[in-house]
Amino acid sequence: MNIFVGSLPYKLEESDLKEFFEAYGEVSAARIITDKFTGRSKGFGFVEMPDDEAALKAIEELNGAEVNGRSIVVNKSEERREGAPRRTGGGGGGFNRGGDRGGDRGGFNRGGGGDRRPRY
Repeated sequence: MNIFVGSLPYKLEESDLKEFFEAYGEVSAARIITDKFTGRSKGFGFVEMPDDEAALKAIEELNGAEVNGRSIVVNKSEERREGAPRRTGGGGGGFNRGGDRGGDRGGFNRGGGGDRRPRY
């Protein structure tokens, strides 16, 4: 079973994460997700346990547990649906987030710079 673990302390190592779950059974993998540019932890990760019964017990007992002063979130990881969009964390509208600030809108150009004469 694949398990999502959130609200992890940023200093936590993958070996520590694996150790927490090994108290409940065999852990086949434990990984903490990191930022691809900085290499720093994003504060969440995934643990894989081959025994579903042991995984469910770990989820039940570790959800809300305190790890290095933080209350962690532990639940069954949902598989991403085929064709479901990835969350990229993007958004916004390029350089001008407040809308179009320049250019001709008819009448006087109220944007930045440029010709201020009316257009007929």
